[in-house]
Amino acid sequence: MDRPAKVKKIGSQAAIAALRPALASGAKDGLTARPRSAPLPPMPITGLNHITLTVSDLARSLAFYTDTLGAVQRTASKTAAYLDLGPIWLCLEQADPVTPRGDDTHIALSCAPEVFEALAARITSHAPLWKENRSEGASLYFLDPDGHKLELHLGDMATRLAHYQAHPEKGVHVLDRTLGEEAP
Repeated sequence: MDRPAKVKKIGSQAAIAALRPALASGAKDGLTARPRSAPLPPMPITGLNHITLTVSDLARSLAFYTDTLGAVQRTASKTAAYLDLGPIWLCLEQADPVTPRGDDTHIALSCAPEVFEALAARITSHAPLWKENRSEGASLYFLDPDGHKLELHLGDMATRLAHYQAHPEKGVHVLDRTLGEEAP
């Protein structure tokens, strides 16, 4: 009966360093070299494809997203619906139970500045609020019928970065987007 070889324990960094030459050379001595992937372009992700939210009552959620937020329903089935919510493809999917998150995870939605106040008033009359706005720009933090945390926000990445550059006391360092270094 063959005895297993004694194995010396080494740290993960040392193990990776030891494997690099074998993997790069394509050695077959117990290792299968993985073909190298083609390099990715600098930003391979081109956008947000869709968001799926689980809901406990599909009809109630459809009413909220279409009547309150102005989404357009594109599909219908017993267990799911696709909606256009501005440029967002939103899927509502029936599930039981739906468990809301207890942290600050949320989806922020944009609208035109001229409709923010009217839309915020409509939302406030149909949805509970979950947080006070403490960020740059006008924001309304509200819950959908299943407790999914949403935000209506005026502003974009450029306005947020400009805010932090103008307020270094906030402790947020804006990085140069191409170098990953702090911006001037």
